[in-house]
Amino acid sequence: MYLKYLFLCLILFSFQANSQILEPKKNFRAADSLLKEPSFSVHKDNYFLTGVPLDEPVDRNSADVKYQVSFKLRLKSKPLWGGFFPYLMYTQKAFWDIYANSKPFAEINFNPGIAVVRPFYLKGGRLTYGTISLEHESNGKDSIYSRTWNMLAFSLKSKISPRWIVGLRGWIPLVDKEDNPELTKYVGYGEASATYQIQPGRWSADILIRKGSGLINYGSLQTQVNWKPYKKENYYLTLQWFIGYTESLIDYQEHKSMIRVGFTIKPENMGIF
Repeated sequence: MYLKYLFLCLILFSFQANSQILEPKKNFRAADSLLKEPSFSVHKDNYFLTGVPLDEPVDRNSADVKYQVSFKLRLKSKPLWGGFFPYLMYTQKAFWDIYANSKPFAEINFNPGIAVVRPFYLKGGRLTYGTISLEHESNGKDSIYSRTWNMLAFSLKSKISPRWIVGLRGWIPLVDKEDNPELTKYVGYGEASATYQIQPGRWSADILIRKGSGLINYGSLQTQVNWKPYKKENYYLTLQWFIGYTESLIDYQEHKSMIRVGFTIKPENMGIF
């Protein structure tokens, strides 16, 4: 119980400690990294992937399509008090049983949110974004099929070298336990991410690790390799592997292992988290 609050406190302490050592000129340079983007831009990866399970027989009902649409809107071009920029965010992730006879949507997860983002530099000139967000996630269903939770999240994302971007994110979950028994156990209290440019402008690899609240159980791992066919275009061919829990909200208690391939549109810069 106390570890999760220590985790969140460490994120806040790191954010405050590093932001205090900035020189004014570096503050402006860090803010420019956000202002280079249009006010309306890609938030998380936008993708369209299709694939099959690795832990059960492959048939028309187990193969699927997963796609995600995600964008953000910067509300002001000048920072608020403390150098924070306000954002609205929206992400929608869908699981489509396109190969089944009736081609139904098995699940759609909706994830709107608001955030404030503080750009700054760590020692050594490493551009970093500190973010505080309030988010909602649900599947839009009712009765026994309803899955919904809210979170207050804190994150740091940093470009630690020309090839490496790393992120750390923690949250305080606010869960309706009547609709979602033990959901917190599966979504956990934090995640870590990393992106490595294998061949800058062409090949990259991503990893996202989410830890459940159990000592060794629950949580998830998602890895993917991305190849950009054209350097001047912002889309990639992607091979993605997911293993673990909570890929979708409806089946958050079921362990999944899926491999998928498709195309992805990524944020132009490193993304705020």
